[in-house]
Amino acid sequence: MEWQQQLDRITIVLVDTQDGANIGSVCRAMKTMGIHHLAIVGEREYEETRVRTLALHARDVWENAKRYPNLQEALADSVLTVAVTRRRGKFRKASALSPRQLAERISTTGPGTVSLVFGRESDGLTDDEVALCSLVVTITTSESFPSLNLSQAVQIITYELFNSITPFVTETIAVSQERCEEAARRCADALKSLQYFKLDQEGMWTYRFLKDLLVRASLTEGEVQRFEKIFTKMGRIRAHKEVSDV
Repeated sequence: MEWQQQLDRITIVLVDTQDGANIGSVCRAMKTMGIHHLAIVGEREYEETRVRTLALHARDVWENAKRYPNLQEALADSVLTVAVTRRRGKFRKASALSPRQLAERISTTGPGTVSLVFGRESDGLTDDEVALCSLVVTITTSESFPSLNLSQAVQIITYELFNSITPFVTETIAVSQERCEEAARRCADALKSLQYFKLDQEGMWTYRFLKDLLVRASLTEGEVQRFEKIFTKMGRIRAHKEVSDV
């Protein structure tokens, strides 16, 4: 996969952006760094003039943008999903990458769409939206004033990708995030049948952990099936043993 091909598979995903002018500025930030795919999540309508005025010569990015009713649908076909957020809380990911580490991670990820998710101007991404992504990237800023404008954040991330991403040769085809979610759900259901979960919400956190693990591993369909089989077979063995003990 050549350098420009790496950039061409990146999609910037904006969740419920509040001001069309910010979308226009994002389009400019993207196009200056060789990234052209934009996805917009939510039902808001934007004033065309505000978007186009700020987009300037990057209006084609806006014109070709895809719209999705929710984030899960926007990420379904991606092989790597990344939440861009500076907030760290109890229910967020245990670790975060720097923009340069993100470039390295993308460089070693097999073919397929890579989605970078940015939240609202006012309060960013919710915990549930971050949970839908498999990785988190954080831009280090001054503690005295850590908040970045949306387009500034996009510019910093895309600048680092433009300068640090490298070609990668691979013969494997990684499965989509939607397939990883399906596999993680089956594995979690198998654990539930074993009465593995003892605490409230433990099943949900285990599902999210397995989903993140599968997406980050960039597994092929055959590898995902083998992973699923380990869990589902345990459930069948227990069921068979319970019948035999009767």
